[in-house]
Amino acid sequence: MADATLTPENNGFRMGLYTAAALVGYTLLAAVLGFFHRIEAGALDVLILVVGVTLAIARYKRAKGNRMPYLQGFGTGIITAMVASVALGLAFIVLTTVLPKSMDLTRARDLFGFDLSVVIAFLAIILLGTMSGVITSLVAMQAFKSPDHKPMTSIE
Repeated sequence: MADATLTPENNGFRMGLYTAAALVGYTLLAAVLGFFHRIEAGALDVLILVVGVTLAIARYKRAKGNRMPYLQGFGTGIITAMVASVALGLAFIVLTTVLPKSMDLTRARDLFGFDLSVVIAFLAIILLGTMSGVITSLVAMQAFKSPDHKPMTSIE
């Protein structure tokens, strides 16, 4: 039941778009309902990303007939997180232009008293999402690696 056409790249891209849709939907809902400014609201974003990355790795392992190479599973998780984070960052830019009053996080001040720009917020979203995805992929791959996986014994 192995699917030879599924690659880590196209699986990660597809699952990243699904995860991005969930993230953007939640962010839009939080902005419209007025709880976007609460820091706890961002915790659910990370949880949605963790679920998306884990489902992407599980889907890839199922498609490969439970014979998934470690780095391919790790790669599909990272690609999923990157695609979802970039899409969420772009949606954040659109939301700040459409609903500027509900996006109060960009009005925070840095250490020197300057207003943080939307570009800095965009980059922070990408960085947080990608790094969360890398860590999630590392942890998830311990559960999803092949049962007969052998670690490297030496560098060739």
